[in-house]
Amino acid sequence: MIELLLTIILSSIPIMLAANGELIVERSGVLNLGVEGMMLMGAVVASITAIITGNPNLGILTGALAGLITSSVFAFFALGLATNQVATGLALTIFGTGLSGLLGASFVGKAITRLEVLPIPILSKIPVLGVLLFSHNIIVYFAFLMVFLTAWFLHYNRGGMVLRAVGNNHDSAHALGYSVLGVRWLAVLFGGFMAGLAGAFLPLVLTPHWAEAMTAGRGWIALALVVFASWRPLRVPIGALLFSGITIMQLVGQARGWTMPAQFLSMLPYLATIIVLVIISRNKEFSMINSPACLGKIFIVGK
Repeated sequence: MIELLLTIILSSIPIMLAANGELIVERSGVLNLGVEGMMLMGAVVASITAIITGNPNLGILTGALAGLITSSVFAFFALGLATNQVATGLALTIFGTGLSGLLGASFVGKAITRLEVLPIPILSKIPVLGVLLFSHNIIVYFAFLMVFLTAWFLHYNRGGMVLRAVGNNHDSAHALGYSVLGVRWLAVLFGGFMAGLAGAFLPLVLTPHWAEAMTAGRGWIALALVVFASWRPLRVPIGALLFSGITIMQLVGQARGWTMPAQFLSMLPYLATIIVLVIISRNKEFSMINSPACLGKIFIVGK
């Protein structure tokens, strides 16, 4: 039972990281649907770095930077050239999927050294909780820490309040002298960094090798999770653990030979995502709580 819970926690981390980054992006008024592509770029660069250097810690850094650089492509077109954000995000996912497959073609299946586990002294000795919460690698600790830092930033930091103002009314924020495009550029780059880190987690922790399209739709689940959490950071871990739990139960069902078709079990996480979004969308008031008023709207200086 403890091993099952531990697996669920580890599987939730990529979704949690990517959703946390996308939440900041969307609170600034930008809709970036390229999370899947940025995660794949982070995963392939982290894999290549770890295989060549034998240093998974360096793979973390390069994977996160790969996501950041990939997000800058989106920012250049969607913010710099004011292209349609939905189309640009979808194009980024296609671009990231193709380029990651090309770059990683010669590294498929090669073993990667996993990230080192760093147990927290004293706390890791607590029965059950010590194993579940305090005996992980640095990315797991970072993921949970960022949830609380993001909540603090959005509600108690001046920069976070400016970001929310830009997302809610970019014209008023511009009139007050804030750089709308500057804030959104930083938000998009942060989202890319977090998505790249989420992608790097996959080959460095979950499955220690590179495989094409190894994100398996986690980027799309992260996008749905932002809506599920009503753009509130503290709700992100709950949703991430929920979706991760459904995914792991699907694997458990296949391993134990459940009579259900394997294809049906494989689609359960995505079916759950659709059901949650449908339930939320039925209640317009709930779905609009904390939703940035300018989400997806193009801002052009002087217009």
